[in-house]
Amino acid sequence: MAAEDWITHLRLEPHPEGGYFRRTYTADRVLPTLPDRTGPRPVATAIHYLLKSGQRSRLHRLKSDELWYFHTGSPLTVHVIEPAGTYLQWRLGPDPSADQQLQIAIRAGCWFGATVADPAGFSLISCSVAPGFDFADFELADRATLTRQYPQHATLIESLTC
Repeated sequence: MAAEDWITHLRLEPHPEGGYFRRTYTADRVLPTLPDRTGPRPVATAIHYLLKSGQRSRLHRLKSDELWYFHTGSPLTVHVIEPAGTYLQWRLGPDPSADQQLQIAIRAGCWFGATVADPAGFSLISCSVAPGFDFADFELADRATLTRQYPQHATLIESLTC
């Protein structure tokens, strides 16, 4: 199936960070209070997420850990800047001999974004977040601020921010 077929089949909508998504799961159990948040959060949430070549998942960070799971399409490169400034790069994909992973974990507080290298490709993944995702816990990176904080990653920051 092509990217547009998956978008239609899974009823995906544009995501503010780039790409397309739809929430597929919200836990019934709720955490009433968390020290760094206002309001309750579900224990966990999950989404389908699709990124087409030429699009980018812009740098953002969450207050929760996020697991990414590869399903189909082209390998996806996930770029991570840890709070201390260390850069990590993971490839989500189906080929372990090409150093691709089927699943990765991104720790809370890390800046991260993604790209699809295949010029005609797309990546279909799922993400789960625990404690569950709320847009109040989502922060898109500001290019100037992040570049001042991590000047060694200026090229990456410029390519994955507006």
